[in-house]
Amino acid sequence: QTMESPKYELVIEAKDMGGMDVGLTGTATATILIDDKNDHPPEFTKKEFQATVKEGVTGVIVNLTVGDRDDPATGAWRAVYSIINGNPGQSFEIHTNPQTNEGMLSVVKPLDYEISAFHTLLIKVENEDPLIPDIAYGPSSTATVQITVEDVNEGPVFHPNPMAVTKQENIPIGSVVLTVNATDPDTLQHQTIRYSVHKDPAGWLEINPTNGTVGTTAVLDRESPFVQNNVYTALFLAIDSGNPPATGTGTLHITLEDVNDNVPSLYPTLAKVCDDAKDLRVVVLGASDKDLHPNTDPFKFELSKQSGPEKLWRINRLNNTHAQVILLQNLKKANYNIPISVTDSGKPPLTNTTELRLQVCTCKKSKMDCSATDALHISLTLILLSLLSLFCKSLA
Repeated sequence: QTMESPKYELVIEAKDMGGMDVGLTGTATATILIDDKNDHPPEFTKKEFQATVKEGVTGVIVNLTVGDRDDPATGAWRAVYSIINGNPGQSFEIHTNPQTNEGMLSVVKPLDYEISAFHTLLIKVENEDPLIPDIAYGPSSTATVQITVEDVNEGPVFHPNPMAVTKQENIPIGSVVLTVNATDPDTLQHQTIRYSVHKDPAGWLEINPTNGTVGTTAVLDRESPFVQNNVYTALFLAIDSGNPPATGTGTLHITLEDVNDNVPSLYPTLAKVCDDAKDLRVVVLGASDKDLHPNTDPFKFELSKQSGPEKLWRINRLNNTHAQVILLQNLKKANYNIPISVTDSGKPPLTNTTELRLQVCTCKKSKMDCSATDALHISLTLILLSLLSLFCKSLA
């Protein structure tokens, strides 16, 4: 039997002389602590509980209440809940609220209205401590939970996601890249889907809003800064006709195959040399190409035709990407422009002609003076302009 207080105090009195009034009396207090045994099973306050949850949502959906006449401070009172039927997909879990002893039933895997709109769970409650041998858990230690799943307008889903295609760069504007496919999970609502471009960093693509066909509105360029590791990424939206509408996002990766559409570039474009230099190897030139192999090196370096009866310089190839310009004689202090053509290995190959500006300077005590070369050209220009001005005046 449950007692109001698990502790009792008894005052015991002892008298000598057979308890006669003339005898002496002594008293003592005895404190008796009563240990609670688990002799009451927990019982649900009702046989059936109701819960409603939106599809796609997780969290606590209902608190199950029980009563237990054992001592609340003991394991004979604390409840342990378990789901014994109706949870094959492990979508639900139940835990004990330590303050109230209630069973907190939670959705841990989002429910799908289109698969099942109702769920029925059978819940059992026991104590932390075992019941004493003569007591057993009865029908009141189980309860049913009826769960209703509410339909929610879910966003369309792209298949597959992400989507991947491979295209050659520079395909004609208006080319079809692919046709995307999205379906609406709300199969019972018979909704329509419209497509739109969500993120197209370079502005290269468009999508047909009704059939999902993606086409090009500009030239796809593998060498664009918007392309990472030969892959261009765009995002598309599929929007259903629900109220309110729901949106799904799809990712498209376009792998761009290289085309030989970049001429090689030459560096450096300026070189300086002393007019009395003993080493006439003027500069090592390098070439680079934004394309991929085989549309880049090995490069072919050539000098354009040199004017005049005598050749002043030549170019020697060092390796696949570099060449060296060598003077054939010391030159007078001046600026020279050396046209150099570089050709890549693409099919067909592309050639770029760049002028190397060569400054022949005066060198004294390890100091290079190139200022006179510019000044000489400026002076000649001023003289020519003055003469032209005088000539125009004389005609007038």
